[in-house]
Order: sequence, then C-alpha cells, then structure tokens
Amino acid sequence: MTKQIAVLVTGEPGEPLRMSLGLTLMDDAVHVYLVDNKFDLSEADSSNIEMMKDLDVEFFSNNQENGDAEHVSTEEMALKLTDYDHVIAY
Repeated sequence: MTKQIAVLVTGEPGEPLRMSLGLTLMDDAVHVYLVDNKFDLSEADSSNIEMMKDLDVEFFSNNQENGDAEHVSTEEMALKLTDYDHVIAY
C-alpha cells in the first residue's frame, strides 16, 4: 500500500533531500516542505531536486524565495501535514 510521506526541511537541505530521494525507492508518495528559510542549494542538491521532480515528488515552502517549491502559507502547510501517514522533521 502506498504511503504518504512528508519531509520537513528546516536546516541544511543536503541530507534531507538525499533521504527524500531514497524514500522514493519504496514507491511511496513523498512531498518535501522547505520550512521558513530561503535555501541556497548546492549542485548536488539541485541535481537531487531535478531527479525527484522527475519522480513526481512535490515541493512546498512557506518562503516565496524558494522558487523550486509551490508557495503555501504556514497555516496551509499545517493543514496539509494532517493528511500524511508519516511526517519526518529533519
């Protein structure tokens, strides 16, 4: 059965993005939330994001400066998180 997984990225994005990419191997629905900060992505991070987009991973952020992510308010983010089977804060 496909699980709905949310990954909350609050600090340095490298490891959470790598882990999120790994979670796609189980064919679960993975959504990444970039929380509060404007994230400066390394080349490896950008590569991971491109690969995840090819795998239908969705990105959300409450900071409009994160251009790769769909902007949602903090309140909308909180409501969306109630729909997931697992929420991983990283």
